[in-house]
Amino acid sequence: MKIEELIKQCIKNDRTAQNELFRQYKDTLYFTSLKYCRNEADAEDNLHDAFITIFQKIKTYRNKGSFEGWMKRITIYKAIDKYKANKPLSIELKNDILEENVTIEEEQNLSLDQLLKLIQELPDQYRLVFNLYQLDGFSHKEIAVLLTISEGTSKSNYHRAKLILRDKIEAFKKPQHLKTN
Repeated sequence: MKIEELIKQCIKNDRTAQNELFRQYKDTLYFTSLKYCRNEADAEDNLHDAFITIFQKIKTYRNKGSFEGWMKRITIYKAIDKYKANKPLSIELKNDILEENVTIEEEQNLSLDQLLKLIQELPDQYRLVFNLYQLDGFSHKEIAVLLTISEGTSKSNYHRAKLILRDKIEAFKKPQHLKTN
């Protein structure tokens, strides 16, 4: 069944079409959830919540942009909403650390799964900002609005996430006998 027909059937609450849509996109949206969630269980919960919203709001999709992109946005927003609901009070820190340029070079010895695990270990706000900016192309201005933080905080959190990731990658690459606790 073509995606246009699947969408039409999902609008009519056709369970077979909904199951087919889920089957076709569950892996892609699960990976999106994994980027924003702390662990696999949270990612599964987020995926479930995202599909509920997708099925509830599918009639609002207007065939502008890709349907997959529309579903990814819903999945990302669901993860952000959960983060905001559990967000501790944060203090905005001003820091000149942004002047320093931090690069994380691709390492052939680091698999995508290993890198994803390191990203998931980032503190929540750093992980969200890093993923939104680096992996999904949001601007710091858009991130500030989404997370209800300032643009400067978004930039600072992104920078700190890169510093932490760089250190984690370097520690990961160290031979086991050189690692210390």
